[in-house]
Amino acid sequence: MAGTTPGTPRVLRAMNDRAALDLLLEHGPLSRTRIGNLTGLSKPTASQLLARLEAAGLVVVTGTTEGRPGPSAQLYAVNARAAYAAGLDVTPQRIRAAVADITGAVAGEYELPTPGRRADSVVRQVTDALDGAVKAAGITRADVHRLVVGTPGAFDPSTGRLRYASHLPGWHAPALLDELAAALPMPVEYENDVNLVAVAEQRLGAARGHDSFVLLWNEEGLGAALVIGGRLHRGFTGGAGEVGFLPVPGAPLVRQVTKANSGGFQELAGAQALPALARELGIQGVGGGPHARVAAALLARAAEADSGVYGELLDAYATSLATGLASMVAVLDPELVVLSGDVIAAGGEPLRTRVRAELTELAAARPRLVSGTVRSGPVLRGALESALATTRDEVFDTSR
Repeated sequence: MAGTTPGTPRVLRAMNDRAALDLLLEHGPLSRTRIGNLTGLSKPTASQLLARLEAAGLVVVTGTTEGRPGPSAQLYAVNARAAYAAGLDVTPQRIRAAVADITGAVAGEYELPTPGRRADSVVRQVTDALDGAVKAAGITRADVHRLVVGTPGAFDPSTGRLRYASHLPGWHAPALLDELAAALPMPVEYENDVNLVAVAEQRLGAARGHDSFVLLWNEEGLGAALVIGGRLHRGFTGGAGEVGFLPVPGAPLVRQVTKANSGGFQELAGAQALPALARELGIQGVGGGPHARVAAALLARAAEADSGVYGELLDAYATSLATGLASMVAVLDPELVVLSGDVIAAGGEPLRTRVRAELTELAAARPRLVSGTVRSGPVLRGALESALATTRDEVFDTSR
């Protein structure tokens, strides 16, 4: 902690304060005795700690214990109103915004449709979406401690320009981040959308307890998140995980990939590959519409049938996914691979089983392959979790 000396009473008190606050977040309301037992603190020290946190506005009394022998005891909980954090999930079609209180409970949500919007209105779109969520939460912009924005691609740390997302109009202006900073009163962080899905899975889902894993995402585009030693690996330009551009066997070699906004793995296993594959197999009623929606519907039908021509569709698509995964596994040797995104999720366990079998044949390593479990708005949930982590570090620091 900046400005303090390790081992001083102030630092030790701050460490105990943070431990107690984390326990309250994990377990919910606790009595003084229970907090003392979980932290190893004496009753007088636990009482002083709670009095200190209550005076700082970080904890509140929420009731008393009931139904137990002996006198009732006060229960303490984290003060949900101590701070708020916000997240945005940006796509070409819409911006979803949410505000969460310091406990992680979502206090307000809002969705702003953006198809066909003018490219020069990004700042207004962002502020309108945020204001909608803030209003739904019953607070003001000034109450939001931090905002995390999830977008396709990544902002190059050396230039501040968005890369790998040419399909997101208006987000490539040279001064965009400066304009957003001027319009918003809170610190703002920008993160790749698939990286935020990995944050959500690590904090709340299939990757809990894992410090190193790969997450493969497939909706409108293929992407990956790489978590190594507990930290996201973003690469020099922020482009680590842009695996849709990966050249792979079985797909034509794509050149000028940034102009094409596609690559070999995307052409082989992206959502747009499923309708063509289904037609080649003679499947009727493929239909039209957005690639991701059509692909998810096809895989859902295939997973339900799990035989005949639909079984062949699952076999072929599993091979396509495993082809790209094998290259990633060869380089990264992860302990865990998480399959995520609406397209992959629609294939369910029949698809996961086939991908695992194919990956066993194609890769020398044997990572555990699991399906993602954060299914409702994982990008937005990851943005909130990321914003909350930094907010808690700042708000819960009682050493200052």
